[in-house]
Amino acid sequence: MTITSSAPIPTQDQTLVLPGRHSWEAFKAIQAVMEQQPGLRIVYLDGVIEFMTLGEYHESIKSMIAILLGIYFWQREIEFIPVGSATRESKDESVSFEPDESYYLGEKKAHPDLAIEVNVSSGSAKKLEKYQRLGIGEVWMWQDKKFSIYFLDGDRYQTVSKSQLLPNLDIALLEECVMMSSPLEAMQKFTSQQK
Repeated sequence: MTITSSAPIPTQDQTLVLPGRHSWEAFKAIQAVMEQQPGLRIVYLDGVIEFMTLGEYHESIKSMIAILLGIYFWQREIEFIPVGSATRESKDESVSFEPDESYYLGEKKAHPDLAIEVNVSSGSAKKLEKYQRLGIGEVWMWQDKKFSIYFLDGDRYQTVSKSQLLPNLDIALLEECVMMSSPLEAMQKFTSQQK
């Protein structure tokens, strides 16, 4: 079954939680029906199904983060594999989700080393549960024009002031450049000031 829509791109993020608890099989059936719907993400955690649409502001922030990190990796000659919002899931862990951006550093592993989530309208540290279940080493949550950085220490995330994976990255500069109105000026500033 294919669902098509000529609806305009949303300007704001929207979230809908499907009432009740749902089996993994029910989730996969819903996911299969909805996979052709552009701009729609589906999250599954412990039987709860959440639908999200992403607005242009969200996508703009996500894209600028990716561009600037790409510059950083290039400048520092850090081998990386960008895998964007590729679905991460595990039936055994009862979880399925898509980070906004994600990266393997060095070589490919079971799951990316770094995941980034952009929270424009809502977000909380509770969102870390899905990343924790898959053992993703570092998660950056963007909200209110800044990053909160979480590093997986054993089996729990710890809030840290700078990236443990990219300790030389100037997070304050990255935040400033992400918010600049001109992407070109942001790239120029980030390139010249991130040493």
